[in-house]
Order: sequence, then C-alpha cells, then structure tokens
Amino acid sequence: GKAAGGQLEDRVDLSAETTEKISQAKQLLSSGGSSSTSLQDALALLAALEKRCRVGNDTPSLLKVCEASLELCHDASDSEALLATLKNLTTRRSQKSKAIASLVTKCLPWVVDVDADGYTPLPVAEDAAKARDALVEELRSITDGKMYLEAERARLTRTVAILKESAGDIAGAANALQEVHVETYGSISKKEKIEFILEQMRLTLQKKDYVRAYIVSNKIKKAQLEEEGMAEWKVKFYTLLTKHYKHEKEAFQLAKCYHAIYSTASVQEEEQRWKEALTNTVVFLCLSEYSSEVKDMMERVNIDAKLEKIPECKETLSCYLKDEIIHYPLPHQTTLESITAFSDDGESDNDDDSGITLKEHWHTTFHTRIVQHNLRVASIYYRQIHTSRLATLLSLTAAETEKHISKMVSNGTLYAKIDRPKDTVRFTKKRCEEEVLSDWAADIKTLLGLVEETTYLIHKENMVHSH
Repeated sequence: GKAAGGQLEDRVDLSAETTEKISQAKQLLSSGGSSSTSLQDALALLAALEKRCRVGNDTPSLLKVCEASLELCHDASDSEALLATLKNLTTRRSQKSKAIASLVTKCLPWVVDVDADGYTPLPVAEDAAKARDALVEELRSITDGKMYLEAERARLTRTVAILKESAGDIAGAANALQEVHVETYGSISKKEKIEFILEQMRLTLQKKDYVRAYIVSNKIKKAQLEEEGMAEWKVKFYTLLTKHYKHEKEAFQLAKCYHAIYSTASVQEEEQRWKEALTNTVVFLCLSEYSSEVKDMMERVNIDAKLEKIPECKETLSCYLKDEIIHYPLPHQTTLESITAFSDDGESDNDDDSGITLKEHWHTTFHTRIVQHNLRVASIYYRQIHTSRLATLLSLTAAETEKHISKMVSNGTLYAKIDRPKDTVRFTKKRCEEEVLSDWAADIKTLLGLVEETTYLIHKENMVHSH
C-alpha cells in the first residue's frame, strides 16, 4: 500500500509464495536441462514475483528472489544471462539498497576469493576468463557511487588492477586504482586502507610516474605506521618511498627512510636485515649535503651500539664527525659503494641528460661530499691560504678546488673569497673599523669588570685577615 499521513508503508508477507515459486523455478530448470528456454521461463517466473515483493515492501522475500535468480543463471553456466539478470535487477525502479547489496555479495564468491582477502581473482580456465572479467566490471559499475558498497568497490577495483597487471597493462592497472580515493572510505579498516594505498604507490612507481607516487604516499600518516601491528606495512611503505627518492637523488631522505626501516621491531630481530638498513643509512648520510639536521642524525646514529658490529660504517661516520681532513678514497670505499641500494634493483637510471647511471652518480657525489667536508675543515683552521696549498691538501687541481669552493659559496654553506692574482683564498669576512672598535670596547668592558671584581675580593681578604 501507499504511505499516507506520515505512516510507514504497508508490508505484504509473500514468504510462503516466494518459497513455492523458487522451488518451481528450480524444477523448471532441472526438467529442461541446460536449455536457454527453460532458464528464461524460470527467470520470468521469478521476475513477476520480484516486482510484487518490491512493491509490497517484503524485503526478506525480495532478497531471496534476487539471489535465486542469480543462482539459476550460475547453475546453468549462462554468463550472458547472469550479466543481464544482474543488470536488470539492480536497475529496477525503486529497487531496495539491501537487494542491490545482496546481489553484489552473492556474485563476489564467483569472481574473487572472499575467504582469503576479498580481491584476489579466482583462477579459471582461459575460455571462462572473459566471462569472469565481464562480471567484475559489471559489479564495479553497480557499486559506483553507492556509499553502502564502497568497500566492495574498492576490493573489486583492486581485482581489476590485478587482472590488468597480469595481462601486462601496468599503466591500466595504476589508472584503475587511482580512481578510488580509499582514504575517504569509512567502511574500510585502517590496515586495508594502508594496504590499498601501498598498492597504488607500487603500481604508480612501476609506471614511472614518480610525482604522483609521492603525492599518493602523503595519504598515509607516518604516525599510523608506528602503531602496533603495522611493522610489515611500515617496511613496505619506506621501501617504496626509497624508489622515489632514488629517482630524485635525495640522499638525506633516503637515509631517513632506511633509518625508519632499521628502527622497525621486526627488522631488529633479523641481523642481516638491520645490518643492511643501518649500512644504507650511514652511506646515504655521508652522501647528504651538510646541514645541522644531517649532523644531528649522524651524531644519533654514531652512538647506536649496533654500529660497532659494522666497523666500516663506524669508522667512516667517525671520520665525518671529526674536524680533520679525510683522504679520498676512504679505507672502506669499495665496500660502502657495493651496497645494493646504490642501484635501483640492478637497473641503471639514465633519465638525466648526462646519461650516467645511478651508481656512477653516487660515486661522484661521494667524492664531492668528502671534498666539501675537507673545505669546511680548512675554513676552521685557516683564515687565509694559498689556493695551490689548499688544492694539495684536497688532492685536487687548482681549477677543481675553485669549482668546489664556488659551489659551496653559492649554496651558502661556506664563506670564502678567492683572489686569483695573489693565489689566495680567504675564509673569514673582512671586518670594517666599526666592528673592530665595537669588539675592542666589549673586550675592555669585560676586562674592567674582571679587574673590579678582583679588587673587591682582595679587599675582602685583607679585611678578614686583619681581624
């Protein structure tokens, strides 16, 4: 009946008739064998009943009729009828949301492994793969825009991505996952959201869309990865993030990523894994451009007790923390440059115009960072030095020395003035007369203060002894 005066709609009980009609439909199918005519007759019988249940607001009976209709098509192995029936039932006028949800839930076990993870496609024969893929796409179409089916849509999208990736269409798989903004879904658990976003990162990186991969990585709050039970996803997240930073050649960010992996509890339990992560941390710290943040991290890593078990890293880090000239190459240079992190899974990176590989880039950067360290040390001990003498200390030519000094001055990490005619480098700023006079006045004031205090103490002692 119709609702009137604010009253609830009337509900007609069709449960007995539903049970009878479903039984008749199954008998029609079994008696007619696998012929399409008997299937159509059975579906027509249930279609009339479905309308009466829908109009009569008998939701429990409606769910049974809808599910029975799909079961008949599935039992008859008629994929075309199954798709047509599914589409017809979900697009009925004033169709109940519970019925649509029930139809989707009924079809899911036929295309994905719902007992395992809910998105792994079921293995089928080659001739049945097309029908399975079509059903997956139809289910995605049905769930689109329906908040009560957002979890199912996310899992079905991941199924599509797996199918596309297995077919070799990496770009298609990545684009399919990007359509789903899983971080806004409230019906999905935190772990499943993170796992979904990590899959988005992985496929986007495989597509070599590094900018989008970094944007996707920002959807995960790093504080969530520190929670209990998140160790596996934390390691996977930072491992994927290292691929982005390798492409961008950001050494300090790589050091922070590897240190985050090293600090994970599950990694600490396996000696080989924490040694590899800690070694990578030290190497990329040494490759980082000097800053107070880099030095602070070096100090923190240097006091780690486990660093003693990796002597080459301990000695190298100690050299960087001392105000002493480092001779290139380092004693453990070959060992440090043999780490797997120096190359992107064994692949060379020729994205830049120079055509050098990633390993060659890090090798050159290593030398540059040592030269820059030595220049900072020289600026501590020398106010002015001959360029030829400085070049000898750095084991460089005069032209190379000037080039490194100029770069550091441009970056603001060093103050220096080069006087080519005199062949000198000055590391201290030339002070004007006002600055010198101000400093002299401050020193005199301090000296007079000390004299006054000393005089007072002498008088005090004399008075004490005179009594």
